[in-house]
Amino acid sequence: MADNSFDVVVIGSGPGGYVTAIRAAQLGFKTAIVEKAYLGGICNNWGCIPTKALLRSAEIYHYMKHAKDYGLSADNVSFDPKAVIARSRGVVKRLNGGVEFLMKKNKISIIWGEATLDAPGKFTVKKSAAEAPKGSLGEGAYTAKHIIVATGARPRVLPGLEPDKKLVWTYFEAMNPDKMPKSLLVVGSGAIGIEFASFYRTMGAEVTVVEVLPQILPVEDAEIAGFARKQFEKQGIKVMSNTKVTRLDKKADSVVATIDDGKKPVQIEVDRVISAVGVVGNIEGFGLEKLGVKTDRGCIVIDGYGKTNVPGIYAIGDVAGPPMLAHKAEHEGIICVEAIKGLHPHPMDKLLIPGCTYCHPQIASVGLTEAKAKEAGKDIRVGRFPFVGNGKAIAQGEDQGMVKVVFDKKTGQLLGAHMVGSEVTELIQGFVVAMNLETTEEELFHTIFPHPTISETMKEAVLDAYGRVLNM
Repeated sequence: MADNSFDVVVIGSGPGGYVTAIRAAQLGFKTAIVEKAYLGGICNNWGCIPTKALLRSAEIYHYMKHAKDYGLSADNVSFDPKAVIARSRGVVKRLNGGVEFLMKKNKISIIWGEATLDAPGKFTVKKSAAEAPKGSLGEGAYTAKHIIVATGARPRVLPGLEPDKKLVWTYFEAMNPDKMPKSLLVVGSGAIGIEFASFYRTMGAEVTVVEVLPQILPVEDAEIAGFARKQFEKQGIKVMSNTKVTRLDKKADSVVATIDDGKKPVQIEVDRVISAVGVVGNIEGFGLEKLGVKTDRGCIVIDGYGKTNVPGIYAIGDVAGPPMLAHKAEHEGIICVEAIKGLHPHPMDKLLIPGCTYCHPQIASVGLTEAKAKEAGKDIRVGRFPFVGNGKAIAQGEDQGMVKVVFDKKTGQLLGAHMVGSEVTELIQGFVVAMNLETTEEELFHTIFPHPTISETMKEAVLDAYGRVLNM
């Protein structure tokens, strides 16, 4: 049947998948997207977006509780847990409808069900339990010249810390809790763990974060992570690094965790545990092994353009390896389909992928940390500027933060930028653009930053790297 044959088919409708499908359609390819559960994937439904909705509620609650700091009064401040969760799920519903609209707008076929790869260019779809969008295609055999795997990732499970969805949660249950816990243990201090620790602490829970490595937020610059840790501890979050959770003993409505810092194991009892020890790519069960697609440590091996070792099979996003970020998946997908079209895009440069953590205070970064730059043998200049020297930050009552930049001393190339503080997840894009344009320190010196803005801390950090800081 004609409707069962496509130029490009994307398996998975997360941000990487649906953006890739849209770009493919823009390039004139007859395009379809396969989904088995919900349009928008994990990011829109259980990750990036709904967590930000929860964190926004927590942020407003925080400001209401601190109204007197701004000359205001707000008495008897409280929150309705069900309403907070309902708002988050409402955001999800709105975005789901948006993805479906974009598919229709771009004349992309939605194939609803579970795909299995039969051979290069051929796959079969069987029925899934989830309700299909109106007008979507269903079960059957399909063909496509180019198949792009964008199946995402799922929570990593460690032996002895297996989630049971009641007492031990993954991010799925943490986003839609049966009740708000009064005490919480978060295992892992990456972005997912820290965001949930921040949310639940702001909403009143006693929170303990355990990290097996010496540094929390392990991928971030050590100085920035250290600054953030102090802020978390000031908020009352107990942070334990160089520490393992070795055992979880479940009671009727609580968990006793055994925690070992290498000195003396201790036990703590908490209402709930969140396992946030990373994610692993969804590479099993749909035919990659049969086709001989090469994988490594739970991810599909690709080149800089999304190609696997099997002609006609591509992969993007979380399933293709770290960093496991939605914006990386989107850009990777665009590179992939533009290469298929013969447009000769630049391959992915992972050093130019920003990372953001939406806790309080926020953390954002791009490029090399100071330690990584030194490991690479770079002769560097480092500049810093604290928010306490910025008028807008002080006026907003958000003076706890810092911007740090790393330059190549010889060339003036900006190697990395690292931030902690209010709205730095928005500010980081300025440095991302600068690095993409291969901007030097001299060009940043001559860039005019508006006053008063927190963005002025960015220029001051650059000036500090060259002994020219003005406001500190």
